[in-house]
Amino acid sequence: MNTQTLISIIMPMHNSAAFVGEAIESVLAQSYREWELIIVDDESTDASVSIVEAYAQKDSRIRLFRNPKPIKMPSAPRNMGLSMAKGRYIAFLDSDDMWLPEKLTQQIPLMQNPQVAIVYSNYEKMTESGKKTGRVIKAPRQADYKKLLRGNVIGNLTGIYDKEKVGIVPFLNIHHEDYAMWLSILKRGFIAQNTGTVAARYRLSSSSVSTNKYRVLSWQWNIYRNIEHISIMKSTIYFVSYAFKAFLKTL
Repeated sequence: MNTQTLISIIMPMHNSAAFVGEAIESVLAQSYREWELIIVDDESTDASVSIVEAYAQKDSRIRLFRNPKPIKMPSAPRNMGLSMAKGRYIAFLDSDDMWLPEKLTQQIPLMQNPQVAIVYSNYEKMTESGKKTGRVIKAPRQADYKKLLRGNVIGNLTGIYDKEKVGIVPFLNIHHEDYAMWLSILKRGFIAQNTGTVAARYRLSSSSVSTNKYRVLSWQWNIYRNIEHISIMKSTIYFVSYAFKAFLKTL
C-alpha cells in the first residue's frame, strides 16, 4: 500500500441500513483503486453494522470502527475516522450518498498544482428512494478563502484534501462543521479547484437536520462571528450572499 497515492475515505454511519450498501458499492466501483474506506458507526440500532461487516470480510480496504462516545453529531465519527486514516488524501462520503465511478480519477491529477489543497466537483440530487431529480448543483471552477465566505460551494460528498499540504484538519463540534473545515484550509492561502464534472449523487432526506432553514442560518452566522471572528459589517455582507446562494440551491 503506497500511502503517497492512497485516498482515505471517511464515512460516518448511523442507522443507514437502507442506503449504506449503495454508498459502499459506489466506492468499490471507482476506477481509481488506491483507497481505503473507513466507516465509523455512531450507535446504529438497525442492520447497518452487519451489512458493513459483510463487505469488510470480502475487501480488506474496508474497515469498520465503532464510536465509543456517540454524541449524535457527525464531527465525532469523522474525527475518529481521520485518526485512523493512512492515506495522503482525505475524502468524505456520507452513508446515504453515492459517488460516480470516475470521481477520484478526475480529482487526483488536479492536486499536482502546489497551490491546490482541495479538489471538489459538481453533484446531482436524487430523491430519498434514489431516483434522479435532474437537479445538478454546479460550483465555480475555483474558490479561495474570500470566495468561500460568500457561500459554501464545496459539497462535502465531493471534497478531497491533501494531507501532505495541510496536515490532518479536524472537524469542530458545531453545525456546518464541513464548511468550517474547508474555510480553515483555504485561510492558509491555498485554493480549491473544481473538476468541472458531475461526480456524486446527494440523497435528499426529509429527516435532514438542515431542513430547518432558520436553524441553518443561525449556524452560518455562528461561523462568521465566533469561528472566523469577522466583524458584524462584513459578516452581514457575507451572510446575505450565503442566504441568496442557499435560496438558489432550493430552486
